[in-house]
Amino acid sequence: MRCCVCLFQQSLQCSPSKMAAGESNSRSSCLNLSNSGPLGNAPPSNSAHSSPASNGGSMGASGGINRSAGNSNPQSGPENGGGAESAVRSTPSAQNPSRQPVGQSGATSGAASNMTAATSSSSSSSSASTADASAAVPSLPSSPASVLVYREPVYNWQATKSTVKERFAFLFNNEVLSDVHFLVGKGMGVQRIPAHRFALAVGSAVFDAMFNGGMATTSTEIELPDVEPAAFLALLKFLYSDEVQIGPETVMTTLYTAKKYAVPALEAHCVEFLKKNLRADNAFMLLTQARLFDEPQLASLCLENIDKNTADALAAEGFTDIDLDTLMAVLERDTLGVREVRLFVAAVRWADAEAQRQQLQPTPENKRRVLGKALSLIRFPLMTIEEFAAGPAQSGILTDREVVSLFLHFTVNPKPHVEFIDRPRCCLRGKECSITRFSQVESRWGYSGTSDRIRFSVNRRIFVVGFGLYGSIHGPTDYQVNIQIIHTDSNTVLGQNDTGFSCDGTASTFRVMFKEPVEILPSVNYIACATLKGPDSHYGTKGMRKVTHEAPATGTKTCFTFCYAAGNNNGTSVEDGQIPEVIFYT
Repeated sequence: MRCCVCLFQQSLQCSPSKMAAGESNSRSSCLNLSNSGPLGNAPPSNSAHSSPASNGGSMGASGGINRSAGNSNPQSGPENGGGAESAVRSTPSAQNPSRQPVGQSGATSGAASNMTAATSSSSSSSSASTADASAAVPSLPSSPASVLVYREPVYNWQATKSTVKERFAFLFNNEVLSDVHFLVGKGMGVQRIPAHRFALAVGSAVFDAMFNGGMATTSTEIELPDVEPAAFLALLKFLYSDEVQIGPETVMTTLYTAKKYAVPALEAHCVEFLKKNLRADNAFMLLTQARLFDEPQLASLCLENIDKNTADALAAEGFTDIDLDTLMAVLERDTLGVREVRLFVAAVRWADAEAQRQQLQPTPENKRRVLGKALSLIRFPLMTIEEFAAGPAQSGILTDREVVSLFLHFTVNPKPHVEFIDRPRCCLRGKECSITRFSQVESRWGYSGTSDRIRFSVNRRIFVVGFGLYGSIHGPTDYQVNIQIIHTDSNTVLGQNDTGFSCDGTASTFRVMFKEPVEILPSVNYIACATLKGPDSHYGTKGMRKVTHEAPATGTKTCFTFCYAAGNNNGTSVEDGQIPEVIFYT
């Protein structure tokens, strides 16, 4: 419904000739509310001097605003949004009848000035007869709406709100009773937003310090150029009503604002929203934001999503927008589920974008420069020689010395030292487990090109990532080794790695890992196979047919059963031999 000011604006549209003919009394009758009943609730009347009141205060016969009628709040006034003057400020000007949101800059000073002029005019004609005033009534709109507009209870709005929550929610972004304004945003996007110090201080320790602390501000207008208006309104909405208004476009700026003003409950809602909307194609973008806003829980979820969907996450458009620290945080993970050559291709794509951001030509030298330490986190030794030769070796990003050392690593034994990590990645999360099938170590075990093999099965699904093998009895030595897991019934090789390892001459075992985890299903027979080239080694004795591993945290038991593998096994059996350890994840 429109207020009395709207009706007054309608009367401004009367022709100048009618105004000159003495119809200023019509405006006087429009504003004459001295004989009305309860504010905002009086029944309509045909009397020109008994129109119902509205908008926070009665008005005398002269049309002037009577602030003593029903508005005893000493803070109500032009600066605090109380009473009828609040209604004036929240009404569009006569020059622009379209409504504007409350709190927007450039409010309705035109309407206020027109109101002043109108009340002055009506005061000068207050001695006119009742008949003259009645004669002016027909010039007003005669529709029922022109009478019913007085029913909007602006002054007595409290009576329509049955709970504290409803009353506070009504004050959100409202000039009524406001005692502070925020100029939010910068440039042409600045918005002037009304607020209430008490409501803000109750919901935020930062606002409490701002208004009530030792260095409290006394300003009634506070500039916030670093905050987005939509995010600030979402914060206020939450503080006034506990309602959460966030979306994909505003969630990050709202999270920033909630952190800035120490509103952890709204922070939690933002993080929960991000969790529910986390996908492979936005995981890198959200990871960057989570690191920026110091949200470790969200960052951890993003990294887990990247682990599970590494290829899709790398292909996403937002991947090239991440910063170097975020790139390094991902590349150093052992749990990425993608081949190393694809990581290299993605890193080069990121380097292209970063070179452009730094206004550099995308030459191989500049790509290496912007990658910095991230290049050393790519595990080139995990690639096949074909993958390395077709990609990284020809990219120009690696130096000639690095290319030669990596080719030697792929082709010769003992393998030379390389500057890149050769530890396999495992796309599995959780704690690494291992079992040992021998209870004693002896020496000597020789090798002549024949494979050591042992058959095994498990009671539950696991992923084998490597074996522990015995090393030389003659001091520090390098071995060349091929490890395999073979499906017994189909004789299919499920996983293998042709690599090498160095030992120190002790009776300890040495880890040899598969390039990718090998899935082992329950109650299925598999063969663990290792073919070593090198000097005599230690070997295990007093082997066990069944070995059980119990997870400390959950008590889950994984039971291995070992059997003799038919054929030439270089002497390895259940009782003694090589392949003493199986390394796995559950």
